Amino acid sequence: MTATYEKLMAYPIPEIRQTLTRRDTMLYAASIGLGQDPMDEGQLRFVYEKNLLAMPSMAVVLGYPGTWLAHPDTGVDYVKVVHGEQGIVLHKPLPVEGELIGKSRVTGIIDKGEGKGALLYSDRDVIDAKTGDLIATTTSTTFMRGNGGIGGPGCPAKPVHAIPERAPDAVVSLTTRPEQAVFYRLSGDYNPLHIDPGVAAKAGFPRPILHGLCTYGVVCHALVKALGGYDPARMKAMDGRFSSPVFPGETIVTEVWKAEGAFRAKVAERDIVVVNNGKAVFA
Repeated sequence: MTATYEKLMAYPIPEIRQTLTRRDTMLYAASIGLGQDPMDEGQLRFVYEKNLLAMPSMAVVLGYPGTWLAHPDTGVDYVKVVHGEQGIVLHKPLPVEGELIGKSRVTGIIDKGEGKGALLYSDRDVIDAKTGDLIATTTSTTFMRGNGGIGGPGCPAKPVHAIPERAPDAVVSLTTRPEQAVFYRLSGDYNPLHIDPGVAAKAGFPRPILHGLCTYGVVCHALVKALGGYDPARMKAMDGRFSSPVFPGETIVTEVWKAEGAFRAKVAERDIVVVNNGKAVFA
């Protein structure tokens, strides 16, 4: 099958009903590195059942419909798909347990032309199944490198958040663990690129890479620490652009400009930017 603008815009992404447990909440937090310092009470609030809190970035795994773009009927060349940007909007603090519904939809496509790929924008609402309350909305940009020329009227491109030219106001360094991708995939992303050396080699990497959304979670941790004093209820939104992969075991250094809510993240060992043009909103 061939991907077309009309087909993807109308694609029926499965609605997901999920039972979230306190164990799931703690596992997610541990998988993005919370709890590495057992004496850090700020981190322990996310991995200890006593007065448990949910890290805001957990929204990206709630009501997750799986790799629907990989289904043959989409016509998308999934091998050439790259996750370009990720955002979250928190309408209220995430629950640590409960019944949730995820409703996903394609919101726009920008065709860059034959041989140049296309951008696909999608949203997901995370809803409390019991009350019907909207808890969070996630936004995602997917670069379909193998599907340029699919047509359509296009849509406005997402704005690029500028990074200030002055020195950052805060810098948070968080070291990932060598086995971190092994734990992160238990939150629902089983792409073998992150665990199978053979698959990683075919993709051009010397070893499995960390999930982009795990990197996103590590950066969220840094922001909650730097801007929220480990109070996740203060985060209202977070948006960033992926620019390079992280290898498990590397140190992610997040630079924060407080007045603008701007951020970017680098890998210390290779001095390379991995998340750029970030914007965070805190109360």
